[in-house]
Amino acid sequence: MSSKQQRVYEVLRRRILDGTYPPGYRLVIDALGQELGVSPMPVREAIRRLEAEHWVVYQRHAGARVAPRDAGSWAEAIEALGVLEGYVTARAAPFVTEADLARLRELDALMLRDVEALDVLALTEHNEAFHRVLYERCPNRMLRREVELAAQRLSAMRSTIYFPMAGRGRSAIEEHAELIAMLEARAPADELERFAREHRLKTIAAERRSATSVA
Repeated sequence: MSSKQQRVYEVLRRRILDGTYPPGYRLVIDALGQELGVSPMPVREAIRRLEAEHWVVYQRHAGARVAPRDAGSWAEAIEALGVLEGYVTARAAPFVTEADLARLRELDALMLRDVEALDVLALTEHNEAFHRVLYERCPNRMLRREVELAAQRLSAMRSTIYFPMAGRGRSAIEEHAELIAMLEARAPADELERFAREHRLKTIAAERRSATSVA
């Protein structure tokens, strides 16, 4: 991979993540090449890489656009992350230290404070930090990379669609406490995987209940 392609990829991906390029935004290769001071080839290759990572989609007669984010794609992202997260948590478990467990408890306490303060942004950030402690202990670097990508994709969606973390807050905190206890007790890998997977997937059920109550 050329350094130019890597630089273009990082710029485009950052702009998608921070909302500079919103869902549906058209990525014009020639214009981007001129802006970034490169030929069309590095831009084209960077866009192909972003397409493989599901940040970008190609549409007939429209070219490359930032991938749409709707309730359906959000649920798919949660499901993908849940499956990955379950396995990664189980793989990470033997490598979790006492310091990690203390950090997990600290983050859970911060989440409780966020719920009481109705600070949804901080709640979401502390929730993801909680799971990141576990990701980082997974010995498989490819799995770490994949789960981080899935988590980042979900994070990018939160600025454009409804996210029911506030309604899940207290339940998620209680489930975190249970997960910490399972890690401390060295629970079997299959039990940890199932619990961590279902913990994430419950967010979809919470969104559906909320949507039904609003309707």
